Amino acid sequence: MRGNKSRDTRPELRLRQALWQGGLRGYRVHWPKAPGKPDVCYPGRRLAIFVHGCFWHRCPYCQHNLPKTNLTFWQDKFEKNVVRDARYKQLYREAGWQRVIIWECQLQQNLEGCLILIRALHRGVPAIWQVAA
Repeated sequence: MRGNKSRDTRPELRLRQALWQGGLRGYRVHWPKAPGKPDVCYPGRRLAIFVHGCFWHRCPYCQHNLPKTNLTFWQDKFEKNVVRDARYKQLYREAGWQRVIIWECQLQQNLEGCLILIRALHRGVPAIWQVAA
């Protein structure tokens, strides 16, 4: 696991490049004042964007298999990741922020849809829909 980076991953860089090219600049990367240091954050808009890897955060669309060895370790690790994500969700809700989760597979399949969602939230349109994978 030493080779797995927690920041500046390929999906994260791809989203940031698309945001920059789409004119959605002025974001902060891993802003420490927001809970969980979101991958991309617009503090003035109170918008936090997390780019989740499908394997590590147990994507509901991909349904990755569990590793075959050391099963108890991996189950515990994935459960902790899911619990931590739920805790951040609650913290953002209580703080009045909008929190968006962009899955790795969504970036691959529908990058433009992700940008449309982020652009709408950036303008202050309430999010009642989600990007389909």
